[in-house]
Amino acid sequence: MLEKILKYAFALTGALTGISLVRFIMIQSGRKEYLGTLYGIGLITVVAVILGVGMFFLGDKVIALSVGFVDKIEDSIQKTTLYELMMGAVGLIAGLIIANLISIPIVKIELIGVPLSIIINVLFGICGIYFTVIKRNENIFDGALSRKKTAKSNGIKLLDTSVIIDGRILDLSRTGFLEGELVIPGFVLEELRHLADSSDDVTRAKGRRGLDVLNMLKSDAKFPITIDNTEGDSQVEVDEQLLSRAKEIGAKIITNDYNLGKVAKIRGIDVLNINDLANSMKPIAVSGEEMTIRIVKEGKESGQGIGYLDDGTMVVVEQAYKYKGQLVDLVVVSVLQTSAGRMIFGKLKNAHFSLANSAFE
Repeated sequence: MLEKILKYAFALTGALTGISLVRFIMIQSGRKEYLGTLYGIGLITVVAVILGVGMFFLGDKVIALSVGFVDKIEDSIQKTTLYELMMGAVGLIAGLIIANLISIPIVKIELIGVPLSIIINVLFGICGIYFTVIKRNENIFDGALSRKKTAKSNGIKLLDTSVIIDGRILDLSRTGFLEGELVIPGFVLEELRHLADSSDDVTRAKGRRGLDVLNMLKSDAKFPITIDNTEGDSQVEVDEQLLSRAKEIGAKIITNDYNLGKVAKIRGIDVLNINDLANSMKPIAVSGEEMTIRIVKEGKESGQGIGYLDDGTMVVVEQAYKYKGQLVDLVVVSVLQTSAGRMIFGKLKNAHFSLANSAFE
């Protein structure tokens, strides 16, 4: 029933267009007097019938295309969030306002003014919707605030899945060394959820550990931690989305993924690798390691000799004071690490001078 009504509406539109077109042409050509004559009425009738019939049959195709288009729009709306719809509406209104300002002089052009104005309104409306939807995740008010905040801090750092599951980021955050704002992208959180729901025991354990680490991180951290609700594209890998997001907001990436770090550096994105940090912080000496130092003074205990490594680390050697001023070989017994620094305890490897000492004699 609705299709028939639409067909007749198309036919009526065609007929009215034909009448208006003939009247306009007669008036413009100086034949206004023919409008009331049999000739004028006949011409108007013929043109109106032709356009009406043409629009009637054209209506079939237009209606079919419109139904398909409406179905696609309905599917898109169901997949679109309320926020995106609101942003689209704002863009549409802004586009129509601009279009109408442009159309004010154009609409006065005879014959083509109105069609051009309609086309301009449609184009600007579509452009307004398009630009507001693709920029929906940007906040113009947060932009200025974030720039001020970045100037006072070390900026935003995005966490990837590997570093969250690893868990050492939790200990690092508790020390207070990390500054700025930690951001967990929504697509990373979604990946952790998928891992936690996995049928594989090992994968499920990793996912649950990652979620536990995030909960503890949010409750224990001494700096802002934000969940970025930016929607990810399921067709794009999480690493690629992470790189794109970091580039977009000018953030650094904290990761344990060696390959991700390499790709990020190629794209000019700063990377903080927890494994690199661990390597740089590993002890300079371990129990059982051998080293050579020069004894420079006596220790607190009887017979102890004190020496220093090149970085200033104190080395306490049992029964080594008698070798003051000389090089001795020693075996590391233990390493004491405190907030005040590091101290190494060792014992002489041999009861005689170091072979290294002989080079100075």
